[in-house]
Amino acid sequence: MDISYILNELGEEREKYFNSVSPPIIQTSNFSFSSVAAFREAMSNEFEATLYSRGHNPTLNILRQKLAALDGAEDALVFGSGVAATSIPVLALLKQGDHVVCVENPYSWTVKLFRDFLPKFGITCTFVDGTENENFEQALRDNTRLIYLESPNTFSYELQDLEAVAQLAKSRNIITMIDNSYCGPLYQQPIALGIDLVMQTATKYIGGHSDVVAGVITGKRELMSKIFNHEYMTIGASLSPHSAWLLIRGLRTLPLRVKQSFESTKVITAWLQKHPKVDKVIWPFLVDFKQSALAQKQMQGCGGLFSFTLKNSSVANIESFCNSLQHILMAVSWGGHESLIIPSIAGIRAADYDPANERHQLIRMYVGLEEPQYLIADLEQALG
Repeated sequence: MDISYILNELGEEREKYFNSVSPPIIQTSNFSFSSVAAFREAMSNEFEATLYSRGHNPTLNILRQKLAALDGAEDALVFGSGVAATSIPVLALLKQGDHVVCVENPYSWTVKLFRDFLPKFGITCTFVDGTENENFEQALRDNTRLIYLESPNTFSYELQDLEAVAQLAKSRNIITMIDNSYCGPLYQQPIALGIDLVMQTATKYIGGHSDVVAGVITGKRELMSKIFNHEYMTIGASLSPHSAWLLIRGLRTLPLRVKQSFESTKVITAWLQKHPKVDKVIWPFLVDFKQSALAQKQMQGCGGLFSFTLKNSSVANIESFCNSLQHILMAVSWGGHESLIIPSIAGIRAADYDPANERHQLIRMYVGLEEPQYLIADLEQALG
């Protein structure tokens, strides 16, 4: 399916709403029925019906069609946040006594889900170094029901061989799920590589304007129905129609924005690599990236998110650099129009800083839509 058709036409029946180029926001909580028979039919299968906006809503349904098509999936569900798009499918798929294999160093709230929350319900997890395929097989147990991936992760960018992991999982009848937030649907297609469920935080590139929080999961329609009819509806993590409309708006310019971010990141990482005060730059599309071959194999491009370390990696020096930036904002998240930076030390107490731990030294930067030379000038004056 052509990407231009997906972004600009799929799901948009304009003749139903006055031929408006932009779809309306169906800002309603409720839907009425003209007969008891129609009402009964909708209540008997809410996954197929429009009954109540906690389930489906026409504006959300346009978005769902587009997001599923972008991932090459049969269907999609949208959520009120990225962490909901991770937690609710996991809760729907697992039961007491099940075991999960998860990659090391995923998103912090994913760690909390598997390490702190699920054990309260008798579900265990083994974290593995996902850069080596054999680590997955060695961690599997008879009760393993899910392999959870994040490739690349969003601070140190370790990758997993998605096709190899998918083949292993299918041979054991294990479901695979990936957080694909870093690449998004344009730069990585996990379903084509055999992964069952693809999650991404739509807050990032899909929204693109730093004004909406949302998440999405895509996969086979059977799995979407299972998730919807149980934990999705029970927990109530639906997205508002207005937020869905903002995401549809964001999709219109998605290819232009991610391309701009990608191309600018090439320029900025190359400049940083040559700077005398920079020790290391970590980005999957650099030739010296430790998994460069795998990145080139399974990613069509790369997000504008990278990390680097300073040669003088003391807390004082890292803080001085970050505090000196004038145009690059210090904040979490990424994927919007504005460039951002976040040092690892912001998430730890100064007394716990370990200068021998490279993860403590990392400074993560997201390259937004500003001109690269504008951002380089800010980095240069901050580096001093």
